[in-house]
Amino acid sequence: MSEYLSILLPAFIAGLLVVATHAPLGMVVLARGIVFIDIAIAQIAGAGVITADLLGFEPHGIAVQLAALGAALSGALLLTWTEKRWPKYQEAIIGTVFVLAATLEIILLAGNPHGGEHLKELLVGQILWVSNSQLLLLAVLTAVIGGVWFGIGEQRTGRMGFYVLFALAVTASVQMVGVYLVFASLIIPALATREARARRLAKAYTVGALGFAGGLGVSLLTDWPTGAVIVWAMALVGIAFSSLEKGSVSAAR
Repeated sequence: MSEYLSILLPAFIAGLLVVATHAPLGMVVLARGIVFIDIAIAQIAGAGVITADLLGFEPHGIAVQLAALGAALSGALLLTWTEKRWPKYQEAIIGTVFVLAATLEIILLAGNPHGGEHLKELLVGQILWVSNSQLLLLAVLTAVIGGVWFGIGEQRTGRMGFYVLFALAVTASVQMVGVYLVFASLIIPALATREARARRLAKAYTVGALGFAGGLGVSLLTDWPTGAVIVWAMALVGIAFSSLEKGSVSAAR
């Protein structure tokens, strides 16, 4: 039991740290109607990781982290500019950027005999094998992002600040939990709590935490792929929570 706990506990902590930044950012994303921004920037960060790997840098080393962050910030700055210039088409532009980044990853991995495995790791992550150093880095970045977001506030952060914080949050999480879980952590808690009248953020955190806990538990019992199972668990928790929230709103009326 202690052996399983030594693997599952760091994974669960990583999930909580991801949800801590993604839940509040996801509410803004949902309100602005730019749902695919998270998965687009995650793919851009992934392209940065692959590029650094092709250049021979050590996996999960500081150079790879900087490459991912640089790529994500570049994508964030690009999307900041397009939102100013073509706000009406921002969602379509985000979708296009996502497709370009995703196909760039395939092109970069075309000559790599282990390319399929690398691509799988970027998509579904390696949450069960998160290291203490990765957790520490994620905790520090989560504290910084949360301090800026809740200390300064969304309005004072501005469009540019939002995209920069977004890029930092995605870069910190994508290599551990993968593109799919990053997207799920951003959108599902925000979507599930859209009808909430009070304590929406706390409820969103609850959805995210239960999704990670349930997914890790089911994955342990079934030996199914952990990242994929957590996405499904979070979706089911989100559906149940949304139904309960709607029921309570209807009863109040």
